[in-house]
Amino acid sequence: MGFRQTGVARAMPVLGFVCLFGSVAFASLGSDITSIEADQAHMQASRKILTAAQYTAHEIQSADGMLVREYVSPAGRVFAVTWRGPWMPDMHQLLGEYFDQYTQARQVQSQMHAGRGPVRIEQPGLVVELAGHPRSFVGRAYLPDQMPAGVQVEDLK
Repeated sequence: MGFRQTGVARAMPVLGFVCLFGSVAFASLGSDITSIEADQAHMQASRKILTAAQYTAHEIQSADGMLVREYVSPAGRVFAVTWRGPWMPDMHQLLGEYFDQYTQARQVQSQMHAGRGPVRIEQPGLVVELAGHPRSFVGRAYLPDQMPAGVQVEDLK
């Protein structure tokens, strides 16, 4: 995933607004596969299912340009989520029970490293990467300890 080092710091107010008031819902990390249909309906989006040997990726595409891929293990759990689109998705909805862990790590990181560039949060059991600027955001969040054997981070696009 190509993370460019432009505009993240300028986009933080937009990020905050979208996270607080975003109306798009997605399955959260660690949830089960049944939540994906609800996400598709809420987004009024199309869904395409991509299969690989170790996982199934549910690609949800909205008419306004948001693309979300939810990676589901053979056990039926969402172990990763990727996104790209004109805005940041609702991180609370994406990360579910991991949102507080992400938020705390992000606050610490912001205090230690003010500036622009991509964001990478690496916590026990959680990795979040995001970058972009208004009208062009990309990111991924995954649970390394729940990734099926043989799946590489590079597979999560």
